Amino acid sequence: MDKKLKIALAQLNPLVGDVSGNIKKLISIRSKLDEDIDILVAPELYVSGYPIDDLVLREDFLNLVKEEINKLVKSTEDNKSAIIVGAPRKDNESIKNSVFVIENGKIISIKDKYELPNTGVFDEQRIFKQGPLEDCVEIKGIKFGLPICEDIWESTVLKKLCSSGAEIIIAINASPFTTSKSDERSSVTSLRVDEIKLPIIYLNRTGGQDELIFDGSSFALNHDGKKFYSSSEFKEETSVVDFQKLNGKWIGTGKLNNSSSSEERLYKALVLGLRDYVNNNKFPGVVLGLSGGIDSALVAAVATDAFGSDLVQAIMLPSPYTGKESLSDAKEVAELLKIKYSNLKISEAMKIVENILGDFKGPKYSPGITEENIQSRLRGLLLMALSNRYGYMVLATGNKSEYAVGYSTLYGDMCGGYAPIKDVWKTDVFKLCEWRNKNFSDMFKGPKGKVIPENIINKAPTAELRENQKDTDSLPEYDVLDEILKDLVEKEISVEKIVSKGFDKRVVERTAQLLARSEYKRFQAAPGPKVTSKAFGRDRRFPLTSGFRNWN
Repeated sequence: MDKKLKIALAQLNPLVGDVSGNIKKLISIRSKLDEDIDILVAPELYVSGYPIDDLVLREDFLNLVKEEINKLVKSTEDNKSAIIVGAPRKDNESIKNSVFVIENGKIISIKDKYELPNTGVFDEQRIFKQGPLEDCVEIKGIKFGLPICEDIWESTVLKKLCSSGAEIIIAINASPFTTSKSDERSSVTSLRVDEIKLPIIYLNRTGGQDELIFDGSSFALNHDGKKFYSSSEFKEETSVVDFQKLNGKWIGTGKLNNSSSSEERLYKALVLGLRDYVNNNKFPGVVLGLSGGIDSALVAAVATDAFGSDLVQAIMLPSPYTGKESLSDAKEVAELLKIKYSNLKISEAMKIVENILGDFKGPKYSPGITEENIQSRLRGLLLMALSNRYGYMVLATGNKSEYAVGYSTLYGDMCGGYAPIKDVWKTDVFKLCEWRNKNFSDMFKGPKGKVIPENIINKAPTAELRENQKDTDSLPEYDVLDEILKDLVEKEISVEKIVSKGFDKRVVERTAQLLARSEYKRFQAAPGPKVTSKAFGRDRRFPLTSGFRNWN
């Protein structure tokens, strides 16, 4: 007789540290499942949230995890669906990243993560101890292999599970989003299926956690490598996949969602990352400086799509160098997005600061950069004052290209609690604006249709801190600059190799010099969502003081 199996895949958004809330949510989901569901699966470290960092080193926290897992165990005394869920645990003096199998009021198995990633944003070897190579576990009379995230990126764990008799692989994950991650996951799982000839379910978490975004994008492959299930992106959902054993092989069926474009995935990632950061930190809304330029226009659009028009306050902070075109463009953005808009002139404040500094008896200086930075810092001062007064979080509006070369003012336009596009290259800023004007999603809370004026997208970028200023006065064109920076930052390629690609040597050397000299600025920057293969911050760690020179 052919066997059948129903598995509910809970693609969830746990909050780090909210152990009780995470467990309560999972118990609620299980209580609403159909009677014929055999297994409910939740993501890696769902109980604690991920990344957990040093919170997992606290004894009181681990005790709370243990207490709440016991509540989850008790909830299964109804003898309905089994549960597969990720959680940290203390094993003697070691802490393990584990998967718990719970059924009929008992923990029937605990398996530990073997491959602990320790590159980029991952520091798992710092807090977790490697588990053994595990055998499979029997649930509902079927042998399952239960690798955890990184365990499937190498062949060792799955080969062991296969040799121990596994029939179906369920991999629970907390895999952060990057623009290339979807293709990487598909490639790795396809390779593993080709090696072991078993179906693989890849369940991922969703949501934003500090600088990481989790896109969900769960999926499953049959033993022949064909995809039979794919989830929604950037959403919580519980989906059911069916298995039937035919001719000795388990065959899975489920829904298949359409894949989205790279621009759509990137834009949605920014919206989700901002939404969860602000909401989970209990801010009532956001405030930003709206300059009439493309970066602040994009941040305003992302914020409006994250929270709705009523919770976004835009402030225009013109100086004598702000053009009428910028004033008009900023006002149009606010009108298109239907957000609150105010105009606070900084001209008088500039004069006051200039008068105060005029009495300072110090060495002679050449006017220029000091006055430009004063404008930026006055804007930061006023935005933070409004944040203090109304409780809104200030959003910094700089992009990755600017942060890379220091084309930003510390304590000025870098001021804020969160920087939504700090890992978005300038060339991608243009693409995202064009995409948003033509597209919409049910996860957005902003208005449909065009939200960014064409003039903002088409005009030459400028900081407007002096007369007739353009970004290209100090920088090469962004399509050239970004390609050089991608090689320097994300690929760590030497100046010589970049020049050999055909780039002007002086431009490459100057760019490398600016990158190195701006390290101290980025160290003090607001957090922002990681969306590329290597973001500034914990993903890319360089000494602030260094004698190394890679531009000579």
